[in-house]
Amino acid sequence: MPTPLKLDPDRLFPADATTRAVARSLYAEVRGLPIVSPHGHTDPAWFATDAPWSNATELLLAPDHYLYRMLYSQGVPLERLGVPSRAGPSSADPREAWRLFAAHYYLFRGTPSRLWLDHVFAEVFGFDVALEPSTADFYFDRIGEALANPAFRPRALFDRFDIALLATTEGPQEELVHHAAIRASGWQGRVVTTYRPDPVIDAEHEQFRGALERFGALSGEDVLSWRGYLAAHRKRRADFRAMGATATDHGHPTARTADLSPSEAETLFARIIGGDHSPEDAELFRAHMLTEMAAMSLEDGMVMQIHPGSFRNHNRALFASHGRDKGADIPTRTDYVQALKPLLDRFGNEADVSIILFTLDESAYARELAPLAGHYPCLKLGPAWWFHDSPEGMRRFREMTTETAGFYNSVGFNDDTRAFLSIPARHDVARRVDCAFLARLVAEGRLLDWEAAELANELTSGLVRRAYRL
Repeated sequence: MPTPLKLDPDRLFPADATTRAVARSLYAEVRGLPIVSPHGHTDPAWFATDAPWSNATELLLAPDHYLYRMLYSQGVPLERLGVPSRAGPSSADPREAWRLFAAHYYLFRGTPSRLWLDHVFAEVFGFDVALEPSTADFYFDRIGEALANPAFRPRALFDRFDIALLATTEGPQEELVHHAAIRASGWQGRVVTTYRPDPVIDAEHEQFRGALERFGALSGEDVLSWRGYLAAHRKRRADFRAMGATATDHGHPTARTADLSPSEAETLFARIIGGDHSPEDAELFRAHMLTEMAAMSLEDGMVMQIHPGSFRNHNRALFASHGRDKGADIPTRTDYVQALKPLLDRFGNEADVSIILFTLDESAYARELAPLAGHYPCLKLGPAWWFHDSPEGMRRFREMTTETAGFYNSVGFNDDTRAFLSIPARHDVARRVDCAFLARLVAEGRLLDWEAAELANELTSGLVRRAYRL
């Protein structure tokens, strides 16, 4: 007999009966609120074309590095999972890839991926039996049948999920044609873009030269001159704002910033463009450009997000064969106190600049990030991110930052995902964890019940709308 699939209505709530009752009550206040997803990596083409997905592998497995990195760690080749490579689309049979996934689904026991996927299977597709080898074909066929139904097309699911806003992420070298198509279509779903300039800032990015050329063509500026390069950023930021963007995003290896004089910056830029630069030059240029981006944010009001601390593409062979974003990014230690000081010396006291800090280094929460955000008007704390986007990661974030920074120097939750169908599941986990945390404070006499209810709404909706200027 197949294993039943039934979601525990009290999942992630405290074990203590009294505290659990408070958590239930708080969750009831926020579970039905619209989803605000201000940062993520879903494909805008889905919403521009509203084309149906064809099968479970294409929709759920092949785009999700959380899934295939676990399988890869257990010796399952990406080629067998439908994951594309530098050579092109995968030749794997989608059904066989799904069967392979089902045979290894036990690997996800206790992980957030299991929470998210079981939510998708039960709530989105209506399964009442678990995914396992004996049900793999049943899942594949039933998901395929559902995807052929107009109710499971991207726009219909967007509306069903009650998404108030969804932000994607594009680079300044991209034309935003899908966002233009969404706007021209008359569909009322609010899908906006986010300005991610890394490919034209990071001289060590393998796409730097090509991206810079397209950047110049789209902006009409001479991006090989320092003044033209800065003017091109301003023009492209304006283009992104015209497509609804309220934020920028910066995924640098470190949080280092610098504030060079105009002549120093121009000299450094000449080395970067000339190709005669060292790794230190590349790092210094990234550091200075964070400060330049903050200056532009003061001008145009766009919110900065800084996502540092990932050693990207750590697996050299996999990067060579499959390219970026294939599950081989590894967290590193990250300094914020010294790294951010040049930027904060210039903009730290500017309440009109909004900078949201993220980390993959949890040791920085209480020691650096909470004290910084608890002092500087320009800083806010982004939620637990990536490897820490999990129940325990979210709890640790609240426990390690709230006493120093409070709740109101954080920005709610964002899902930061490529996996569209997991968005409601991820937000549900965040709401449950926050309600559990607030319930504990109520049970300990540290919050009044009405304060907790107000905070639950703030953590779900209010803080994110204000932080991202929505």
